Amino acid sequence: MSDDNVPRRPELVCPAGTPASLRTAVDAGADAVYCGLQNETNARNFPGLNFSPAELQKSVAYAHARGAKVLLAVNTFPPAGKFQLWKDAIDVAVSCAVDAIIVADMGVAAYASRNFPQLRLHLSVQAGASSPEAIRFHCEEFGVRRVVLPRILTVAEIADIHRQIPCEIEAFVFGNIGMMAEGRCSLTNYVTGISTNMDGVCSPAADVRFEEEADGALTSRLGPFVIDRYACGESGGYPTICKGRYSCSAHAEPYYAFEEPRSLNLSALLPDLMRAGVTALKIEGRQRSRAYVKEVVGAFRRAVDDIMAGREAALANLIALTEGHKETQGAFRSKSWR
Repeated sequence: MSDDNVPRRPELVCPAGTPASLRTAVDAGADAVYCGLQNETNARNFPGLNFSPAELQKSVAYAHARGAKVLLAVNTFPPAGKFQLWKDAIDVAVSCAVDAIIVADMGVAAYASRNFPQLRLHLSVQAGASSPEAIRFHCEEFGVRRVVLPRILTVAEIADIHRQIPCEIEAFVFGNIGMMAEGRCSLTNYVTGISTNMDGVCSPAADVRFEEEADGALTSRLGPFVIDRYACGESGGYPTICKGRYSCSAHAEPYYAFEEPRSLNLSALLPDLMRAGVTALKIEGRQRSRAYVKEVVGAFRRAVDDIMAGREAALANLIALTEGHKETQGAFRSKSWR
């Protein structure tokens, strides 16, 4: 960056779980939209989500006609003996003319870079690359053009990394903030046998149950485990182990043992992130509704435009769209998640 006081316009990268959500994101002002195929090659492999090859091809045409890019997430880790599915996903990406693929596994990155050197590679947050040395390795070995940084770094640390790497930086600014090492969660695998970073799904729907109790309370279960119990009239969330309430010998009353349900919201830190060298701002939420996509994308589009025009950003109140109606700046400000 030639002048720390004059940040370049960042790319607004927005989620799309379905073709309809992709169109909504593009129409709301997304510069780029990221999505996945209907299999375990992406980290949001939920029933009813994602794209068939035909849908992807039509969606790419829709986005390109309106000046937006499409990034395909191929960002899970292939189990032994199943690598062909990931190769096929790369082949589909190329045939559909996506603008970049988001990869985590080094074998997938190697296949893409050797067979399709013209294909732009972005390093997924799933790769967990949080040091200049790790990022440079992926740039030198596989030609990675952008890194999506883990949500464990302060703005100052991002600025320091920016000065030492040859590629672009993408950072999450809104949505889920996990407590695990970016998708490498063993909790759901222990309970269900399904891995977030290999099967692409956390808390698979087939293992989720809600049971109404005699007193009107609602109990949520994942596999054989009770994740939470909601009083009559209390809002209940989708059961994930890390955001459940538990009791133990040290805590008679149920409490959030791992992480409180809350969302990352860095809207107030946008100028700081841009000055730190972040060239792409990422919104999480491929599993969320079109209404969520429209509201959040529109709010960040207006905020970025205001900042670039030298105006004070009119930050929308997005608390209603946050998890648990709570928000945090996570590690970005002070390494404190609460």
